[in-house]
Amino acid sequence: MPDLLIIRAFFVVLVACAAYALGPFSLDRGLAAGLGAVLGLAAVLFELRLRESSLGRLAGAAAGAILGLFAAFLVSLILARALPAEGGTTSFLQVLAMLLLTYVGLLLGAGKGSEWRPSGGAASLPAADAMVNARQSYKLLDTSVIIDGRLADIAETGFLDGTIVIPQFVLRELQMVADSADSLRRNRGRRGLDVLQRIQQMPTLEVKIVEEDFPQVREVDLKLIELAKLYGCRIVTNDFNLNKVAQLHGVSVLNINELANAMKAVVLPGEFMRVFVVKEGKEYNQGVAYLDDGTMVVVDNARRMISKTIDIAVTSMLQTTAGKMIFGRFDERLHAVHPESKTTAAASH
Repeated sequence: MPDLLIIRAFFVVLVACAAYALGPFSLDRGLAAGLGAVLGLAAVLFELRLRESSLGRLAGAAAGAILGLFAAFLVSLILARALPAEGGTTSFLQVLAMLLLTYVGLLLGAGKGSEWRPSGGAASLPAADAMVNARQSYKLLDTSVIIDGRLADIAETGFLDGTIVIPQFVLRELQMVADSADSLRRNRGRRGLDVLQRIQQMPTLEVKIVEEDFPQVREVDLKLIELAKLYGCRIVTNDFNLNKVAQLHGVSVLNINELANAMKAVVLPGEFMRVFVVKEGKEYNQGVAYLDDGTMVVVDNARRMISKTIDIAVTSMLQTTAGKMIFGRFDERLHAVHPESKTTAAASH
C-alpha cells in the first residue's frame, strides 16, 4: 500500500510538471501546474473507483462506451445531412448525441457486464437472479466455522448439501492464522486447512473458491455479509456476533452451534434420568452432572452424591443462548444410587 501511494503521488507531480512546462490553454505556468495537479488527482480518484469494480463490469462498461461512440458517430452523420451547417445548433446536437449515447452505453454495459462471469480461471458465483432460481443451495463459509472442524463431520453425515462457497479473503485470513507465531493459533489454522481438504474430497459437495472482494470494507465478517447480500447466499458460521449482525442485514445464517443445541436431549418434567454427579452446584445442596452431548444437569439434594451415578426426576428445562440446561431432583426414598462409573452412566427415560 505505501508503494502505491508513492506511485500515485509521483503521477500527480509528473502531470503537474508537464502542465507547467507545456502551458496548455495559454495559461500562466502556475495556473497550468495547478490544473495539471487537479487532473492528476481526478485520474487517481477514477483509478481507485475502478479498483472496486469487477472485471466483468469493466469489460461491459468499455464495450458499452465503444458502442455508444459508434452510435453517436452515425447520429452525427445524419444530423450533418439533415440540418444546415451554419450556426451552433448542429454542433451542439452532435456533441449532445455523443455524450448521451456514450453515457447510456457506459451504464448499460457496466450493468450487463456485472452479470457476466468468465468460464475459465477462478470460479465465481452466478448472477443474483440465477442464484434464486438455482436448484443448488449456495453456502458461504466463514473462518471460524472452518477452524471449528465440526462442519466436515456434519457434511459427511449428509445433512449439508449444495455448493460450498469459500471467498479468497477467508482463505487469506485462514492462511494468516495457520502461519501465526502462536502455536495454538497455528494448530487451529492448520486444522481448518485440513477440514477444507476433507470437504473438497466429498463427492456429494461442490466447493467453489470465488475472487469477489470488497476493498472498501475492512472486516472479513462485513465482507461476508456484503457477498451474501449480493448473491443471495446463506452464511455458515458458529460466530454469535456474525450471526446477529447478518440477521440485522437480512442475511440468512446457518449456525452450527444452534444445530448442536437442537440435537441435544429433549426431556419433559416428570421423566427420569440416570446421571453421574461430577461436582457441587452453586446453590445449597446442589450437584451438577453432564450428559454425553454436554448438556448441564443441575440436581437438587445431590451434594452428597458427588462421584456417584444416581437416578433423578426432571423438574424443568431451560433454553439459554449457550444451550440447554436440565434441572432435576434427587430423592433418596424414591431414586436409586448405582455403582456404575461415569463412563457407563447414560441418560434414560
